Amino acid sequence: MNKLVAEAIGTFVLVLFGTGTAVLGGGIEGIAMAFGLSIIAMAYSIGTISGCHVNPAVSIAMFVNKRINATELVYYLVGQVIGGILGSLVLFTFLNLSNLSTTNMGQNGFGDLGAGGALLVEFILTFVFVLVIMVVTGRKGNANLAGLVIGFTLVLIHLLGIPLTGTSVNPARSLGPAVFAGGEALSQLWVFIVAPILGGIVAAIVGKMFFQTEQGNESIANKKID
Repeated sequence: MNKLVAEAIGTFVLVLFGTGTAVLGGGIEGIAMAFGLSIIAMAYSIGTISGCHVNPAVSIAMFVNKRINATELVYYLVGQVIGGILGSLVLFTFLNLSNLSTTNMGQNGFGDLGAGGALLVEFILTFVFVLVIMVVTGRKGNANLAGLVIGFTLVLIHLLGIPLTGTSVNPARSLGPAVFAGGEALSQLWVFIVAPILGGIVAAIVGKMFFQTEQGNESIANKKID
């Protein structure tokens, strides 16, 4: 249960501050930093409890490589979904109290890419992001630097992805805003669930096969970031 609560809080922070910055006009660099800094802050706080996945694609990748079991996976996913929706709920409330439009909730979208293009973009971005996570938290990783590396990798991912899809690489991050934005955001949501999960699974397999992330000593992810 502690892991569920930790993941809910972490995902809440990621969605509230990341999408909140996007909605309130933070610019590409500001939005990218908001998402990255949220991960860094959570990595060195809730990371001591759950490892700070705050992303179903990451948790599923960890499950594929047997770093967490099926029961833990369910706790992680439930916590992340709850946290993502609560993050968007609080943002929605802030916007209403400020008499601001709630049309833009920081939702992801296809843009000019179409479904296929958005699927490809999100698959590649998630693959890169999760591969970094699997390697830096693997047996050769550095626990003291893992949070920083992961956070700044997310900044990098957003710098490219924001103009294309708004950058998801995280089904929970996309779910919350889509629930409150409705319409097109909900109809396109499937891409931002399927692509990150597929990208994460492939990253887990590549990390295990080519970077030996799971061989030998217990991974940092199992010891938690500290």
